[in-house]
Amino acid sequence: MKKFWIKKGLLFLLCFVAFGLLIGLLVMVLWNAILPAVLGVKTITFLQALGILLLSKILFGGFKGGGGRFANRKQEWRKKIQEKFGSMTPEEKEKFKSEWKNRCGSRWNKRGREASGKAE
Repeated sequence: MKKFWIKKGLLFLLCFVAFGLLIGLLVMVLWNAILPAVLGVKTITFLQALGILLLSKILFGGFKGGGGRFANRKQEWRKKIQEKFGSMTPEEKEKFKSEWKNRCGSRWNKRGREASGKAE
């Protein structure tokens, strides 16, 4: 049974590395096919493409679902607010909304009027 999990882990690692190399190759091919003609930049090597891919991963936190590293906090906050808002009376809801309108200022109110077609 232990050999099965070792083989499965090695297969997963091999697939992970192969996928990363394939994505790096894709970045290199797309860069070299498009950007030199459009922007006049130099072509890049495979290792440079992997570096760009790693840099984008560090800067933007891509390649995973759920919205990045702050997704859980956002979902927890949304759930907490929904629970709080759901247990309020209509008067409390109106008070809550007006407080947030005051906190956000006229900038947000202006956007809301523009979106609804009621711009001044």
